[in-house]
Amino acid sequence: MTENQRIGDEAVFINNYVHFQLLVSKYTATKQLIYSHIIKSPSVYTCQPEIPCIKEGKFPLYKGRDVKRILYISGIALRLEKSQNQQALIIANEIASDLSATCGDVFTVQIVPPGWIHLELAHPILAAWLQNLAVGILWEGRDQSRTNNPTITNPKRLFAVQYAHARCCSLLQQAHREELIKLKEVLSGTEISFEQQQPLLSISEPAFWSMCLPNPIPWLNSDTKLRLNHPAEGRLIGELVQVVDDLECKSFGSSVNWEKTALNLSQAFENFWSQCRIWGKVKITSPLLAQARLGLVMATQSVLRLLLKDKLGVFAPLEL
Repeated sequence: MTENQRIGDEAVFINNYVHFQLLVSKYTATKQLIYSHIIKSPSVYTCQPEIPCIKEGKFPLYKGRDVKRILYISGIALRLEKSQNQQALIIANEIASDLSATCGDVFTVQIVPPGWIHLELAHPILAAWLQNLAVGILWEGRDQSRTNNPTITNPKRLFAVQYAHARCCSLLQQAHREELIKLKEVLSGTEISFEQQQPLLSISEPAFWSMCLPNPIPWLNSDTKLRLNHPAEGRLIGELVQVVDDLECKSFGSSVNWEKTALNLSQAFENFWSQCRIWGKVKITSPLLAQARLGLVMATQSVLRLLLKDKLGVFAPLEL
């Protein structure tokens, strides 16, 4: 890749970053973003001022399991079919037409019989969300309340999660030392240059890191598609989306098994790390891909840290 190509690739995301950043800035979870658009959609076919199932949030919205994309499936048309005395497919098509016209930069829309609405998150929106996660914006001002009396049923699972967090920290520190990225540490609301710290902080005082360079992280290529298109990368991104959905969308689902959630994320990270290289040939020939993968490591570390400290009630070690 030539220098001009590299600069061009960076400019693609930077030029549009402010726009997509504004779209995701109101919502920590992508599910909240999707929901905020769908909840307005019944107005396109009914003049009824209030629809009970919409007002009360009682309509299904599921995250799909396809590792190649972030897909949400809405059953709002099926839920409205009886009360509106119309076929779900007709309602779904009217809603989809409106969503495509007003939210085409947020997601693509597809109708699946008998009335499901599939919404695939656009790559630039996902990139902006990952950027916020990696630099710590998503957690600013968040009420990080601890789970009361968390129950650890399997210590081996807990160790696996702590090991994954420590591995993330190790990779990030190595990348920082090799000047592939630049980290900063956030303590008590104060940003401190990473160079001012000791090479390894005490494992009893876990770090809250943020990636300050490159800024923005080169998530997208010149076609505005995610560079992270390996199945292991897709699975890890999907797990991150699911965890943040679970953290922020409490009214949308039942109770969460945080131990299992943390284990699933740590397993997805280990699978990513075993299959997606950062150093060696990748660092030399595809430095932007290496930085994007480090951005994914940074995002994973921040979420694992939150799960360990606030949901499982244990410290998040820098090393094991």
